[in-house]
Amino acid sequence: MESTAVFPGTFDPITNGHLDLIKRASRIFEKIIVAVAASPSKHTMFDLNTRVNLCNDSIKDLKNVSAEGFDGMLIDYLKSKKANILIRGVRTGLDFEYESQLSNMYKVESPDIEMVILPPNPSVSFISSTLVREVIIHRGNIEKYVPKAVVEKVKQL
Repeated sequence: MESTAVFPGTFDPITNGHLDLIKRASRIFEKIIVAVAASPSKHTMFDLNTRVNLCNDSIKDLKNVSAEGFDGMLIDYLKSKKANILIRGVRTGLDFEYESQLSNMYKVESPDIEMVILPPNPSVSFISSTLVREVIIHRGNIEKYVPKAVVEKVKQL
């Protein structure tokens, strides 16, 4: 049976921290879908198609990983993909607490869902999309924090 894992997020934009988790997970699972959430309430810097394209450009060397956008409830998306593994990254104890609450909710909705929590490597543990957006807004250098595709896209802004 093929194990399909989903790594969801807004990815506004995808960062080297995200890539760290995706690359490590790609060695564990047969197939990974990077599920880029529409998240209209978050007022993202990049539209959904741009975020999906940046993710796909950033993961193109990982043969068992793909990215696609989705709208609506994550649990419904998981069911539509027949995926029962949810990958989440945690940087802090607060992240872990939040992810544990989500995991319990998902278990109520779909008892077959398993959540795999990965901590980031220390070298990228401080990177967040929020931090990167702040650097972009202030016209700083983001090259150490994001994949090349994001750097190139930001140059076009």
